[in-house]
Amino acid sequence: MLRSKFKTIILALSVMMMAISLIAFPQESVDASIRGLNMWWEIVFPSLLPFFIVSEMLIGFGVVRFIGVLLEPLMRPLFNVPGVGGFVWAMGMASGFPAGAKLTARLRQEGQITKTEAERLVSFTNCSNPLFIFGAVSVGFFHNAKLGLILALAHYLGNLTVGIMMRFHGRNYETTKREKRGKPSLRYALSVLHRTRINDNRPLGKLLGDAVMSSIRTLLMIGGFIILFSVINKLLYHIGITSFLAVGLEILLGVFGLPTELSTPFISGIFEITLGSQLTSQVQEATLMQQAVITSFILAFSGFSVQAQVASILAQTDINFKPFFIGRIFQGFFAALYAALLWKPLYERFYNTEQPSNAIPVAFFGEGSWLLETFMIMTKAGPLITIFALLSYTILLAKRLEK
Repeated sequence: MLRSKFKTIILALSVMMMAISLIAFPQESVDASIRGLNMWWEIVFPSLLPFFIVSEMLIGFGVVRFIGVLLEPLMRPLFNVPGVGGFVWAMGMASGFPAGAKLTARLRQEGQITKTEAERLVSFTNCSNPLFIFGAVSVGFFHNAKLGLILALAHYLGNLTVGIMMRFHGRNYETTKREKRGKPSLRYALSVLHRTRINDNRPLGKLLGDAVMSSIRTLLMIGGFIILFSVINKLLYHIGITSFLAVGLEILLGVFGLPTELSTPFISGIFEITLGSQLTSQVQEATLMQQAVITSFILAFSGFSVQAQVASILAQTDINFKPFFIGRIFQGFFAALYAALLWKPLYERFYNTEQPSNAIPVAFFGEGSWLLETFMIMTKAGPLITIFALLSYTILLAKRLEK
């Protein structure tokens, strides 16, 4: 009882402090809101919407269960999750945060995975997509496209390591019997696909409409969290909490031989990955390797902003958030370690040339590459896609309310 009252007081004081800060720093709050809104409608919404819609339709048509049967011999011994986890993992890497949580929650609602399997799966299937790592962070912030290879390898190896580690989660408590499956053959997989499509008897138009409505609702929630945490991060900086926390962090950074100037960007990255990565790239006192290590941790930890999005999605199911949070901490350390270990054998050996380390190389991931062009096109066309999708959502919602 006392603990509950203490929690109530802490939450009430936090909200009051935020309200007072909004009044004290109105211009900074508006700027932070606009920054978060621009990020959402230019990049996040148009990049995630197609993946969410297609994923919902693949689940409805039974394609996910078809893939699950074929991937069962790989995913079960490696991660101790069903084969459908392979689909979630692949879509999570391709589309980025928080697609892994969205799909895991959807599979749990469908009853295709148990609660424990869902907690294992969600702990390693949420990650940054390659477009964000190479386009936004490497080229946009560091002006060094080749750095993206180190960040991407460290990030996805960290995901893999967390997945293998979390395979032991809940092993002593899982009592739910696994679904009896046939031999993982193509014929059996096709049979499962057909049965799933028959059981979901929604017409194509209804299935597509449900996919659009569900995806846009989730993306609206994500947009709210992005704007909120963008404002919180800015307010914490202006009221001095970020600097206060950075003082204690400087001691820890000194133990690992990292410049104390990285403390403030690190704290910012704990709350929001984009701002943290950008501030890290601007620290002149740190070497490029040290910046890569800190950025790898920030990308892997994914920030409280993304974690709040995941918590909101998981709250719709019985999936516990704690394993996901623990996985983010471990992945942060794993990714930072991999970035440090891969630096000399990979970056310095193959990429270190006479040119300055922050120059943009003319290569596959360099200036004029398809990846950078895709990022630029998405930035320009993103708002139009977002507006069109929101108008479609409004029309569909109005028709459903009429019925």
